[in-house]
Amino acid sequence: MKGLRKDTSVAWMFLAPSGIGFALFYLIPFAMGLYNSFMDGTVDSRFVGLDNYRALLASDSFRKAALNTFYFSVVSVPLLLLLSLSLALLLNQNIYFRNWLRMAYVLPLVVPVASILLVWQILLDWNGSLNAWLSSYGIARVDWMKTDDARTVIIVVYIWKNIGYNVILFLAGLQQIPKDYYETAKIEGAGCLRRFGSITMVYLTSTIFFVVIMSIINSFKVFRETYLIAGDYPHESIYMLQHYMNNMFTSLDIQKLTASAVLMAGCILLIVIGMFILERRYRQFME
Repeated sequence: MKGLRKDTSVAWMFLAPSGIGFALFYLIPFAMGLYNSFMDGTVDSRFVGLDNYRALLASDSFRKAALNTFYFSVVSVPLLLLLSLSLALLLNQNIYFRNWLRMAYVLPLVVPVASILLVWQILLDWNGSLNAWLSSYGIARVDWMKTDDARTVIIVVYIWKNIGYNVILFLAGLQQIPKDYYETAKIEGAGCLRRFGSITMVYLTSTIFFVVIMSIINSFKVFRETYLIAGDYPHESIYMLQHYMNNMFTSLDIQKLTASAVLMAGCILLIVIGMFILERRYRQFME
């Protein structure tokens, strides 16, 4: 008992710096933001209840930002999941240049985002490489970031930036599956689809669950890429929640800023809870 208490004290001592940092830079600021979202100002303020949230939901710009963010997540996350899983299955086979391909998909994770997005700007600019190539074939130039095509561009950039991380996670999960299971299923006459559904998907459940959650969270953090490619005022099709919050911060409208941040955090929390429930039910169904 004495030894257990000593170990617990040592553990808390090592965890204390991280806990203090997390509370100082995350928990306390979020609590302050939650408090400010119910007030009418930051100085000599008074409690106004849900008035800030009602004003926020009545705002056309907020509704557009929320709709664009929802559309982006609904489209990009399934595409990212499908492509990363397909590539992981491919790279898990004994194919030529497998190690080089793995390195190619990991490179976007280690190269600074700002420098890479400059390359995307050069490619997609009115006088960029892509338009120069298209015009050589007689196709009219397109200002990609000032049309509805901007949404497609941001989805492609998001997938390109995050696919390497997901591929690594899926590869780690695939390599944990015993090869004997596939050989036994093949001997018993199970086809490729049956082996994939009954073995691969079952053993990748936890990995898929984690990848989906991380992909959804990252889809809410696409502001950096959009801002660096399209600037302060992007096309309305890629005007996201974080653009709205950035504008509220610029105008020092702290109440709308904190209210929108709380709503976004609440949505992410609900999605994560829903994913936990789905994963638990799926496990119970498979058992």
